[in-house]
Amino acid sequence: MKNIFIPILLVLCTTISCTPTDEQCVNEPLAKNDSVSDSHSYSNHSEIRTTHIHLDLDVNFEEKIIYGVARHQMSSSTVSKAIFDMKGLDIQKITLGKNNELETDYTIGKTDPIKGSPLTVNINPGTEYINIYYQTTKETEALDWLSPELTAGKKHPYLYTQGQAILTRSWIPIQDTPMNRITYSADVKVPTELIALMSADNPKEKDSEGRYHFEMKQAIPAYLIALVVGDMEYTSIGKYSGVYSEPELSKQCSYEFVDLPKMINVAEDIYGEYRWDQFDLVILPYSFPFGGMENPRLTFANPTLIAGDRSLISVIAHELAHSWSGNLVTNATWNDFWLNEGFTVYFENRIMEKMYGKEIAEINAVIEYQDLLTSIETIKQSEHPEDSQLKLQLKHRNPDDGMTDIAYVKGAFFLRTLERIVGRTKFDEFLKNYFDSHAFETITTESFVQYLNTELLTPNNIDFNANEWIYHAGIPENCIQIHSKRLTEMEAWASEINGGNAVFTNEYKNIKRADRVTQEWQAFVRKLSPELPTEVLNEIDSKLKLSEEANPAIKSDWFILNVNAGNKTIRPFMEAYLIKIGRRWYIESIYQALVDSKLKGDKEFAIATFEKAKRGYHFVSKSTIEEVLK
Repeated sequence: MKNIFIPILLVLCTTISCTPTDEQCVNEPLAKNDSVSDSHSYSNHSEIRTTHIHLDLDVNFEEKIIYGVARHQMSSSTVSKAIFDMKGLDIQKITLGKNNELETDYTIGKTDPIKGSPLTVNINPGTEYINIYYQTTKETEALDWLSPELTAGKKHPYLYTQGQAILTRSWIPIQDTPMNRITYSADVKVPTELIALMSADNPKEKDSEGRYHFEMKQAIPAYLIALVVGDMEYTSIGKYSGVYSEPELSKQCSYEFVDLPKMINVAEDIYGEYRWDQFDLVILPYSFPFGGMENPRLTFANPTLIAGDRSLISVIAHELAHSWSGNLVTNATWNDFWLNEGFTVYFENRIMEKMYGKEIAEINAVIEYQDLLTSIETIKQSEHPEDSQLKLQLKHRNPDDGMTDIAYVKGAFFLRTLERIVGRTKFDEFLKNYFDSHAFETITTESFVQYLNTELLTPNNIDFNANEWIYHAGIPENCIQIHSKRLTEMEAWASEINGGNAVFTNEYKNIKRADRVTQEWQAFVRKLSPELPTEVLNEIDSKLKLSEEANPAIKSDWFILNVNAGNKTIRPFMEAYLIKIGRRWYIESIYQALVDSKLKGDKEFAIATFEKAKRGYHFVSKSTIEEVLK
């Protein structure tokens, strides 16, 4: 979903990867390019790199520790040191060799609060195997250890990892850069009442001894290595897809995600073969900080997607689209994050259009654009107003700073605008060739620009302001405008209420929440004025049960409106929501509204609620809310 641009800088930033026809890429050397570096990794992957990693893992819930051995198979080299990334790990020893392991010396460098530390291992030229014995600690940020009460079943503990952007190094010592794609395998030991799953080939049933073996034969970047352990069962939905969930949610999942097989077929019709063999979901507990995470073969999904009306299925379309943009063709650095997310939001919208019609796709796009405008205004007032560019400059910063609507939505509107100019037929052919020719590679923004110009713009004599989209702040004037009649109608109703008209009259007299999809209610709530009297807001709430029964997407917007309106009667519902939901996108804006409020007690309420809720938040959400409260 990125906007396309004329090549400005013919920077020598070629793609960094193995030959795209070799899906495993185990023995291919890294294409060296001195003009490209990843400022978020200490590793010397351009000199010697991991081609395959095998993990021996023992998951101990009593101690909340993973005891592990990371067995790195390295590329051929003449260097005497291999450097890995690590953060919050206890390194016990490091050996060289496959069968007859010999211990070697290593050093751990100074710790950076964002990047962690470099782990420098002394090796002999030509060393092929490096084995790092380690254990996780309380400082391991990627792991979320959940007690039973934070799960749906309330009986068993739960564990999941979240590696994007640079948190994999906190549970595996690894060359943690997307520039290096690797294959991996793993042997994992867990309690017998639980099942282990990874972003690899997965079991469908529990093993009586709690031992599981995994293989990921396609090369992936480190941030896509993922693990989840819990009381889960598998519900098949089609030949190549299904859902893992706690047993209490399996029936709901069967209904909500019934269109998975159709969605895969639609995606393949647009941009070619799905190359990951299986597309399964795992529904994690509410603490998961994102709507979804595109771990190959096993997409992680937040239970907030179970809306009951399939209205939030676009998130699954998004994660499926990542099987092409992000997983198949990956941003080389986190400055190029829009190459992952912009393309994915664009592709997601195309999937939704083909499955559910243009009207639904437009509804989604308009809501996204509203979010984008809000983000741009926030960024303008921030310490880094340049962050509304597509190409980012995140050196010395947390790469999570770039995970905003700019990469996702501005990137998508860049591509939508280009599609309008070029024509859908030519644009689809271009993107399909892009995915095919760069499959299992990483790519920089500059390399994409060069490819865009060579393969699409110049042959078709198209003049496009790509530089403005990519290297300038804000939204260019030629951005495509998308409208939705259904959202306009809901906004008109809200405007009537703002003007003093009675709330439920005429056509809306007997309206029920189920009569409109989630995005229509979001448009309605967002248009309501915070100047409305409390009794009007309470009348709306009494009729539609927004505070009590609406899905989390609607509740988030509703609570923000009520905070801004000074309506404290909904606080018990808002507190329960903030304690239950850990999805960063939904809760951050509520906390921000409370902090920004000029009403006495709002910030104190936010702080007190966070103290109750934070044990149920993943590190990603917890650290974000801590920054908000500062």
